[in-house]
Amino acid sequence: MQICGRTFTAQEIDWINEQVEKCPDLNRVQLSKLFCRYAAWTKPGGGLKDMSCRVALLRLEKSGLIRLPAPQKKVSRLTRVRYSKRGEPRQPIRIDAGNVALDLEVVKRKTAPLFNELIQRYHYLGYSRMGGAQMRFFVYAGNELVALLGFSAAAWRVAGRDDYVGWSDVQRKAHLHRVVNNSRFLILPWVQGKNLASQILAHAARKLPGHWQQRYGYKPWLLETFVEKQRFAGTCYKAANWIRVGDTLGRGKWDRQNKFDKPVKSIWLYPLNRQYKERICR
Repeated sequence: MQICGRTFTAQEIDWINEQVEKCPDLNRVQLSKLFCRYAAWTKPGGGLKDMSCRVALLRLEKSGLIRLPAPQKKVSRLTRVRYSKRGEPRQPIRIDAGNVALDLEVVKRKTAPLFNELIQRYHYLGYSRMGGAQMRFFVYAGNELVALLGFSAAAWRVAGRDDYVGWSDVQRKAHLHRVVNNSRFLILPWVQGKNLASQILAHAARKLPGHWQQRYGYKPWLLETFVEKQRFAGTCYKAANWIRVGDTLGRGKWDRQNKFDKPVKSIWLYPLNRQYKERICR
């Protein structure tokens, strides 16, 4: 079976069942890490790809091929976001984007609740956990918090993007980690400023590769994002020199019955490296 971009062989499935049978105290986290070491399933930076492995193990169990240890604790699918005074609306402020220094601050564990709250309050998609490699930023103009940015793992397969890049399935599997998705972009509703959005996107494109390399050990080569056409025209991405390469089909990630019940989105790309096509199509 091919799950999470990896083919699981019959031998590996037998190995997983053998570990569960002979080690009754083994929990699911330990099993995923054990398998990653056994199969050398690692991230580009060298760490174990155990989060993807946990998803794959659940899919294998759902297919009836393995039987996992019982979960140690019940996991709630609901994510609670607490509201605070810091996240309440403020008086309008105007930012002169051309005459103020922009700065990205990495969201850390201590500041994550504020980020989650602001996204939940003011972004039309609300807050949800991002999967895979990811980074979140507060954007400051001088001393003013003006925007929030979220970057996460790229979509596995997108026809418009893949056709534009021109890579094969083998090349995509080998280099997809070099593509990063701008999954959240929020300018706080009380902040106004001409060209502010495009300036933030341009600044983020310059700074993200260094931050990403510091965290994951490699630099991305390409940014992608998806703009819901019924809501937005993607003007700020166009102004920041992003390239529109097509539209999605309106299918969700798990649309196996071709319902096409999701909003159609325009696909935008931003090269972070001039030789990205040459490198990504190796």
